[in-house]
Amino acid sequence: MTASMTSTTLDDDAQNLGLYARQAYLEYALSVVKGRALPDLRDGQKPVQRRIVYAMQRMGLGFGGSNGSQGARPVKSARVVGDVLGRFHPHGDQAAYDALVRMAQDFSQRYPLIDGQGNFGSRDGDGAAAMRYTEARLAPIARLLLDEIDDGTVDFIANYDGSTEEPSCLPARLPFVLLNGASGIAVGLATEIAPHNLDEVAQACVLLLRNRLASLDEVMAVLPGPDFPGGGQIISPAADIAEVYRSGRGSLKVRARWTVEELARGQWQLVVTELPPGTSSQRVLQDIEEATNPRLKAGKKTLSSEQTQIKAVVLGALENVRDESSKDAPVRLVFEPRSRNQSPDEFARILLAHTGLEGSVALNFTMIGVDGRPVQKALLTVLHEWLDERLAVMRRRCRHRLGQIEARLHILEGRHTVLLHIDEVIAIIRESDEPKAALMARFALSERQADDILEIRLRQLARLEFIKIEQEMAKLKAEKEQLEALLGSDDALRRQLIHEIKTDAKQFADARRTLIQAEKRTVLDVRVVDEPVTVVVSDKGWLRALKGHEVQPSGLSFKPGDSLYGTFACRSVDTLLALGSDGRVYSVPVAQLPGGRGDGQPVTALADIASGTRISHYVAGSADTRLLLASSAGYGLLADIADMVSRQKAGKQFLTLDDGASLLRPEALRPGQSRVACLSRSGRLLVYALSEIKHQPKGGKGLTLMAVDEGDPLIAATPFARVLGIAGLLRGGREREDLIRPLALQKHAGVRARKGRVTDTMQKPLRLWDASDSAADGPGSDELPL
Repeated sequence: MTASMTSTTLDDDAQNLGLYARQAYLEYALSVVKGRALPDLRDGQKPVQRRIVYAMQRMGLGFGGSNGSQGARPVKSARVVGDVLGRFHPHGDQAAYDALVRMAQDFSQRYPLIDGQGNFGSRDGDGAAAMRYTEARLAPIARLLLDEIDDGTVDFIANYDGSTEEPSCLPARLPFVLLNGASGIAVGLATEIAPHNLDEVAQACVLLLRNRLASLDEVMAVLPGPDFPGGGQIISPAADIAEVYRSGRGSLKVRARWTVEELARGQWQLVVTELPPGTSSQRVLQDIEEATNPRLKAGKKTLSSEQTQIKAVVLGALENVRDESSKDAPVRLVFEPRSRNQSPDEFARILLAHTGLEGSVALNFTMIGVDGRPVQKALLTVLHEWLDERLAVMRRRCRHRLGQIEARLHILEGRHTVLLHIDEVIAIIRESDEPKAALMARFALSERQADDILEIRLRQLARLEFIKIEQEMAKLKAEKEQLEALLGSDDALRRQLIHEIKTDAKQFADARRTLIQAEKRTVLDVRVVDEPVTVVVSDKGWLRALKGHEVQPSGLSFKPGDSLYGTFACRSVDTLLALGSDGRVYSVPVAQLPGGRGDGQPVTALADIASGTRISHYVAGSADTRLLLASSAGYGLLADIADMVSRQKAGKQFLTLDDGASLLRPEALRPGQSRVACLSRSGRLLVYALSEIKHQPKGGKGLTLMAVDEGDPLIAATPFARVLGIAGLLRGGREREDLIRPLALQKHAGVRARKGRVTDTMQKPLRLWDASDSAADGPGSDELPL
């Protein structure tokens, strides 16, 4: 009994420990998501950034005044970091300093919030100097975050130890979540928000305030796309940018900007002056070095054909490269061509294709919403939610100011009454034992008014002071009427917000830096001699390409235990596709396949096959070759080889396969083939028009080719013209091949997704093929009616 009780207790403890671990990890994940990694939609700041600017304001490190004053002198960054850690952010000092440094880098943030002095790093990846050497103060634009913080606009919460308070968010006068963007990785979530131009964001806000139902196209007319700190060019078409804004996620193609400088004696050089985001001058130089001096890949004794070709192309075009970047020219990369007769456009294409001068930028608009939840948001959602929050902040600001005005008017009314009866007031104060109570009773004053009168100085009882009180009361009453009008009318509040946005934009807006101009992505094809070749593939995935189409399969040799999968007569400019068991497709240019008399190379050396994936089938052909792709589950689709080609060695996910389903051998369509035959393991045959199958260039699961039962999968789906070949096993295991002519196929004719009828030709069917070219079709009356 004791052992049983002990066992029960241990089981309970184990369960409780599991629940505790689950809850603790959930709390940790939420802490990382909301407390570190993701920005808040309301002010665009992560907690550490918010704490830094708030602490600097409380330290008196403010910006210059509107009168042109320079503001506070900068102080050592170590002082700022120490105050932030001691009061608000109980984390590592290096993490806080790294955040401060990023907020001061004009190449990291579109609108830096901190004015840094000293070495704050470079776009080439150089780190900032230690915090004891650099100095910092708030930049003027930070006032858009902090000006209204003492006006009752935001809630304050206790800091980590309850010794003071910090703002839950900052009253941003513009949507900084779009202006500066953000980048961060949380637990299960990530964000990558691109920066935007202040003037364009302001115009978009004004547009939505005037017309809340404005479409994305109307907004993009004034906000066409991101505006990166380093400039560059966005080459994605407007439709792609719109799709990113519509979904809140995607990627854009970007490239550098350059000029061609003419030199003496007809010489010229290409000078890159702006780099795309995420690229530095150092990285471009490294790309040039890797292209011209490639390293051997792991496990290889020689350079691959691709490396050799790239090296030849780059060295054939580029004579010299220099980095002339300086303080006056943040980016100046000079590329000298090998020949002055070379086309500058072709020279630029070579550099774009083989360096980081062109690439992609991932975007993910994930942020903490107004409701406190981390959500991926579309652009219109971000703008609408921020405008609604800004209107709410303005209402709080108006109510706070209205309360201040009413309190001040209350005091001034008491003073006004006193000055009208000054002699009587003096007499009461002189003669009464309780002057406060006496004044309250005589003049119907409140306790606060009476206290103010008793504390007032004699010089404030002059006639001139009476005039000032009346003027101040009139001014406050007029302001009170304006505030009440704003609080009483949503339209008036929106008009006021439009005025404030335009005023702020006029003060802080600047010109767009990033050019948005659609261009085709640079794809520099290495010149390959277009000649006939035969691609040979073994069952174990060894690949080679032999010249000509006269290759006899019987004359091929393979490694011990290996055999022939298939041969493909194609051209050297074509592509070989390897179809994985998970539906992923890997593409290898035929020109990169080894030739000669050897066994070739394994597919794993030419493509990065995903772990746990095996290659099911291969096919080679030109880009416009159309394939019929089917799975044993009965689904299939049509696709061109061009649809499946990827520049990435890791391939692309193209087909969606059901659990337990396997991919059938791809079938290339030939001219004249207008029908398709589907065969199940039990011998059911269904024939219908090929036009019933859809061309799906983006892949997927496909349509139902043939209805199959459990245990009776699809084993073949073959396009053909008129005569169908079928092979199978007879009783006793002997294999036999037959031809099924149009007249015999009529009973199997139907429409897609039916079950078909059992064929009586074979005991156990194995495969199908198009036998139209090798058989006499018979009389025209035998035409299959499809």
